[in-house]
Amino acid sequence: MTEDIEVSRHHVVRFPGISPRAYEHPVDRGALATLRTVPGFAQVVKAISGFYSERGERLMALASSIRVGPKQYPELDRLRHECAETLDLPSVPNLFVYQDPRVVAETVGMDEPFIRVSTGLVDLMSHESLRFVLGHEMGHVLSGHAVYRTIMVRLVMLQMSLSWTPVSALGIRAVIAALREWFRKAELSCDRAGLLCGQDPTAALRAQIQVAGGIDPARIDIPSFLRQASEYESVEDVRDSFLKLRFVETESHPFAVVRAAQLQKWAASEEYRAILAGDYPRRDDDAPTSDWKDDLKSAAKSYKESWNSSTDPLTKAFSDVGEAVSSTAGKVWSKFGNGNGSAD
Repeated sequence: MTEDIEVSRHHVVRFPGISPRAYEHPVDRGALATLRTVPGFAQVVKAISGFYSERGERLMALASSIRVGPKQYPELDRLRHECAETLDLPSVPNLFVYQDPRVVAETVGMDEPFIRVSTGLVDLMSHESLRFVLGHEMGHVLSGHAVYRTIMVRLVMLQMSLSWTPVSALGIRAVIAALREWFRKAELSCDRAGLLCGQDPTAALRAQIQVAGGIDPARIDIPSFLRQASEYESVEDVRDSFLKLRFVETESHPFAVVRAAQLQKWAASEEYRAILAGDYPRRDDDAPTSDWKDDLKSAAKSYKESWNSSTDPLTKAFSDVGEAVSSTAGKVWSKFGNGNGSAD
């Protein structure tokens, strides 16, 4: 509702009470709903979380990096508070800057998530691109992604420590692959959250160009950059399709060029314009537990639309999978949705 909208001193529309469902990619919600319905998944989450000390992680950040505040990186502190206000977070996450020439930002922790950004990122990006990055990380906090990302990171560490055993090649690898597929879609969700924080598609695109290797965005031709995504998606040789599947399996993030094209498409959508106008779901209206049946169906629909519009030969060969998944989701709900089972 537009009367609830506020405008910050930087002329950025604020979103009181916004639900993360406003910006979450449908496949993000569907993949997470699928994970939550796996028997024993909640127990696995609990067990993994018990192996590590989040308090220790916070202490390490405190001891080895710079905690952003009014007297330390004050410009980042202002952005931190403004992004939290824009998305109406219940509390403002701590932000740390650590020494690393790579361009990295991440949200860490399960009980009290905090954000880490590298010196390479801070040095490289403009004020408004940094706003996009911090808004992206705030999206992870609001959506509760940090819990599952932390689980994924810890499982990868566990897999490495058990690399000599068969279990790492079978059970753990399968779980990690599922988590990575979800997190790639979660990254698309949080790109949208970053755009909502800055409301500047050009600044968001500049940030993504820099992540892809464009040290100076002025030296990059934007139409040519975005055409790379189209070229990647429209390979004509099925061998390239298999290579794409092989390469993407071990990635925790979507490929930079494809990710940028996805966000620019959303920035031009009616959905984005409606949110800016105040038409978005509120947290107060969210059900205590998500309707995973609807999330699965939305994910299936999104996959199917993507497959139907793709020119990738392997993708077109499986273009009916979205419909099959949607049908299966409905059957699963019919079986378990009437009190015979539950999702965590």
